[in-house]
Amino acid sequence: MEIEESNRLRRAAIAEPTKIKGREARRRARSAIEAMPPFRRTTGPATRQHIKATLRAALNVAISLNLLTFNPAAHVEIDAVKRPTAVVWTAARVERWQESGLRPSPVMVWTPAQFGRFLDAISGDPPVLPLSCLRFRGLRRGELCGLRWEDVDLDAGTITVTTQLIEYAGEVHESDPKSEAGARIVALDTESIETFRRHRTCQIMARIDAGDAWIETGRVFTREDGSWLAPGWLSDYFERLIRRLGLPTIRLHDLRHLGATLAHAAGVTMKTIQAMLGHSSEHFTANTYTSVLPEVAVEAAEAAALIVPRQTPSGARSAPAGRRCIEEREGPRASASDETPAQGHYHPEPPDGIEPSTYALRVRRSSRLS
Repeated sequence: MEIEESNRLRRAAIAEPTKIKGREARRRARSAIEAMPPFRRTTGPATRQHIKATLRAALNVAISLNLLTFNPAAHVEIDAVKRPTAVVWTAARVERWQESGLRPSPVMVWTPAQFGRFLDAISGDPPVLPLSCLRFRGLRRGELCGLRWEDVDLDAGTITVTTQLIEYAGEVHESDPKSEAGARIVALDTESIETFRRHRTCQIMARIDAGDAWIETGRVFTREDGSWLAPGWLSDYFERLIRRLGLPTIRLHDLRHLGATLAHAAGVTMKTIQAMLGHSSEHFTANTYTSVLPEVAVEAAEAAALIVPRQTPSGARSAPAGRRCIEEREGPRASASDETPAQGHYHPEPPDGIEPSTYALRVRRSSRLS
């Protein structure tokens, strides 16, 4: 709570100078901000569980060396990890968020239309090239910042995740992938391949212009002088960008959820999505990283309804009172026997070799799609 309150006060102080009149007053306000504690991240339930596991393992080693007689960490109770569910930014949720300022869930996913608006806005903007390349493949931000040109094969259309950059105590460090499954090969779409090619050309020109001032790191995405790109900077830039565009707020990490959701909507198997994201468990990918887009849910409902063969035409069941009033004024509708197959009802005699129920289903599906 102390960290959250400190962060809240700093955010409020940062917003205040824009409302203060007078150059000297604004200068004093900025000086006060500089004297405040820096932003700090709170530890989530999963991180606390990892800390406990590490501490418990270290104390077990101490017991084996006869330095301790018991493990005090074994008696520490931490709340179970409850992973938030990814929620899609539907129009109704966006409207409520604009009124209240409250996010429906810590993890939010854009709709395809919202994501398309974002991609159109960042097209050709050099600082957000990493975001453009992140769009469909669900890489972690540290994996993207740690990507090296030697791990990019544009002829094959793949990148190989072998390392990542992490931030600790305000410094950037190189590290192995998050897990064994995190070391993986990720396929690229055609547009991403062309983006990588253009970016490589621009980076070569920037290196020539910088001359001796260029810092050669071999990274794909770097700062202007070639040095490492901090993952935190990428997240901050992303947040400022979506505020400027007026899009519903999401975290940079939520693009991983979005990539998984779009792949799932496109019919990609869960096993393939798991490999793309670098997860060790297909169950974890399905439960945590994929959401069902509204249009996909509607399509699934229609597809399920078409599977079941019916003996009566669609809509021939008891009509609502309003429809009965219309029929009384306009007269009864034609019966099924008076209509032709082209009008959406079953043909009495299916062609040879086709089961009657199968033929009925085909005709009915054709009627609904027409």
